[in-house]
Amino acid sequence: MKVNIFGKNIEVTDRIREQVEKKMAKFDKYLDEETKVDVTLREVKKEQKVEVTVFLRNHILRAEEYSQDLFASIDLAQESIMQQLVRYKSKLIDKKRTAREIFEEDYIEDYDFEEPVEIVKNKSFNIEPMDADEACEQMDMLRHSFYVFLNDKTNEVNVVYKRMDGKYGLIEPKI
Repeated sequence: MKVNIFGKNIEVTDRIREQVEKKMAKFDKYLDEETKVDVTLREVKKEQKVEVTVFLRNHILRAEEYSQDLFASIDLAQESIMQQLVRYKSKLIDKKRTAREIFEEDYIEDYDFEEPVEIVKNKSFNIEPMDADEACEQMDMLRHSFYVFLNDKTNEVNVVYKRMDGKYGLIEPKI
């Protein structure tokens, strides 16, 4: 596993680097050597934010945690990624083996492996051609957190979404 540590508006000291590496090392036995893990540390409005992104072959695990203490944020992010990893790996393992044989007991005692994904609503709608700015306006008028539209410049389906910081994001899928 390759861990990259970035600091934005915060200095990554040796103590911080050691703590991050120690926490990320808990994933070593579940991930291969080529797996890339990015950890970004930053201070946002007097809170310490830790973002952890794990790049698997066909999947990305991501955790974003805030707290007053940087080390607490690191712990929370590590726990969140471990829970996602348990869920991801439990779907991949052979049916004859159980997740309990693979993961430490701490991470699976509260996890319900039998809970299927349930789609409770199916919605269809016409996708209108427009630019990203107009899509953001539509999303705001509808009071939604995302909006699917046909980009009039690229003629491809795109998604705009409202970020936690109040700004907007644009997703341009690649097939």
